[in-house]
Formats: sequence, structure tokens, C-alpha cells
Amino acid sequence: MSRHSPLAAVIAGVGESPIGLVPQFDALGLQRQAALGALADAGLALQDIDGLLTTPLRVENWAMPCGVVAEGLGLHPRYLATLDVAGASGVAMAHHAAMAVATGQCETVLCVAGQNLLSFHSRGSAIRKMADAGWAHPEFEAPYGPMVPTLYALAAQRHMHEYGTTFEQMAEVAVAMRAHATRNPLAHKRDPISVADVMQSRMITSPLRLLDCALVSDGAAAFIVTTPERARDLRQPAVALLGHGYGHSHTYIGDYRNVTTTGAVQSGRDAFAMAGLSPTDIDVAELYDCFTITVIIELEDLGFCAKGEGGRYVEHGAIGPGGRLPVTTHGGLLSAGHPGLAGGMLHLLEGVRQVRGQADARQVPDAEVALVHGNGGIIGLHATLIIAKA
Repeated sequence: MSRHSPLAAVIAGVGESPIGLVPQFDALGLQRQAALGALADAGLALQDIDGLLTTPLRVENWAMPCGVVAEGLGLHPRYLATLDVAGASGVAMAHHAAMAVATGQCETVLCVAGQNLLSFHSRGSAIRKMADAGWAHPEFEAPYGPMVPTLYALAAQRHMHEYGTTFEQMAEVAVAMRAHATRNPLAHKRDPISVADVMQSRMITSPLRLLDCALVSDGAAAFIVTTPERARDLRQPAVALLGHGYGHSHTYIGDYRNVTTTGAVQSGRDAFAMAGLSPTDIDVAELYDCFTITVIIELEDLGFCAKGEGGRYVEHGAIGPGGRLPVTTHGGLLSAGHPGLAGGMLHLLEGVRQVRGQADARQVPDAEVALVHGNGGIIGLHATLIIAKA
């Protein structure tokens, strides 16, 4: 079934660089690889691009990322910006690009992000970077040195306390992500794992073990947004943007009273309302998975199950290949790779391929409508996008 985008813009091409340990490329080199891949996918050339969106880096100190990328790619766009809503940036970029196209600011926008997050850092500097990421309250949290996993562990502890969520149920999420990743030739980690493997991996910050936490990876992702009219002449079937929403509940987790309910409630509600759809209409959900507890909470807040039921919802392979709701089918941040802000963009690329019917061994049968969800900060800022073949 073809569908029309309410924003009068469509996704026309997607591409990514190699993911994992990729020491032969710096951040700009990785972004060039992804951008050229998206252009080739769409059947476009660099000179066809008149809009550019990118994100900040957590490695190199680029004062104007959109300017650095434009210069590095030889672009002279009529519209450009650097967007940062953390892990929600990829989903938000699609919306911002669509608005630029729909208002006539430009016709064809390249959205690209990526960095050499793994090869740039030593183990010690990576740990320091996580501790200094700015997600802890500067007065009441940061002086105690919590890393990002420590702050997410608070949400996991509370969810376990309120709803009886178990270590094993969180482990089911990691197992499902790895099962998807085994079918993704670009995934950073592809060896199958079991619930026992997750449970036996070392504790990072209770209750989160090593395999409950996202990878650190090199990599970049890119996609192209253009008008439906322009897309008719391009190589791939256009993908419509049916609905979009944002939600924000808190910036610092210590300022929020209910860490088990997030801004995904609002972002999902608005996206479904714009699309005229409900959770039962979604064939595949590409959910942000920085930690296993994040997926459980997002499933609840987006309406796929009731609050407190997320742990039971993911049991017995329900979100893995062949499950009742395949979730994050490329393997996600937990297994496919997490190159910083580009990590959430990889979820969008996978959603596009699923609704095109081009996900190869990962293809969900008869997938027509996909939901892509991004989460920024300490489970506080959310963006939801619903897409389908145009």
C-alpha cells in the first residue's frame, strides 16, 4: 500500500560506512563514505545536494560541524545546520530536513553524522569521556563522577522495584539484538549470545552488565530527503514520513520524579496522531537501545504494551527475528554498533530498508510500516518517526 507524506518530503537514499573498528578513516572520512553511499543508493551526485544537516562530534573539536562537512564534501548548500538532540538526532534530522524541503528552502538535503569513536580513544580516555559527557547535573551529580551507564542504571533499578522486571528479561533484549545482528553483515558484533552469556558478563553498574550496554564503535550514517516529485526520477522507491513527534521529560535524571516513564509517551502519541495510526499498525519497530532497559521502557511508553509489562513483553524471543514485533532489526547499538550520534541514524536506515523490502536476511515479511525512535540524554529527550513506502 502506498502512502503520502504529510510533510511533502520523502527519504530517497540511505548509506553507511563500515561499522566497528575502522582505524583507516577519521571522522570526516567516515562521513564521506556514508554520504557517498546514500548518494549512490538514490542515484544522485554531490552537486545535486543543496541542503546539509549534520551533528556535533564527541571526538575532534569542530567549531562548525556543518561547515566542516560542507567543505570536506565540496558542498555549497542553500540550507545547512548542525543539530544536536543526542541519540534522537537522526530522527529529528529527518523532520528538520523535511520541513526545509516542504517550505522550499532547498530541494535535496543530505543528513550525515559519524565519527571514529572507538579508534580515536584509548580505554582510559573513553571512560573519562563517558564520565564527562555532561549528562550529570553539574552541581548535584557530576561531582560524584557517575558515568552514563550509572545514570541509566537508576532507571533500571526503579523499573525492577516497581514492576518486578528481572535481570533475565533485560538480558532477553540483548539476546534479541544480537540475533538480529547475526543477519547483518555490517554489524560490529555478530556472534550469537544467550541469556546466560549476558548474565555471566561482568557487572558494569548494577543492575547493568557488560552485554546490557551499547558498544563503542567507529562509523557514520547518511540519508537523503527530497521532494516526492524529485524522488520519482531516482533509483529507489521513496519512503514517506507519515508522522513525527518529540517529547521531553527531564535533562538531569535527578530532577525527575518518575524515571520509568519518559518523553516517549508524548513523542509516540504525536507521531501516531499525525500518521492516523496506532501501535497495532506497526510491522517493525526500530527502537533506540543504548541499554537493555531502554528498550523495555520505550515499548511501554510508545504503547506496544502496558506500563510495567515491558519485561514480560520481550520474553521468549518476542522482539527477535520472527517475533511478534521485530525490534531494532539491524542489531542496534547493543550489537550492530554505536558511533555516537550516528548510532540513532542507523535505526532510521534500517527502517527505510525494511519498508522498501530490501533488508536481505533481516527482512520482516510484509513489512509496510515502520516506527523509528530516538532517545537523547539520560532517557529524557525523545523523537518518534513513522515511515512507509510512498
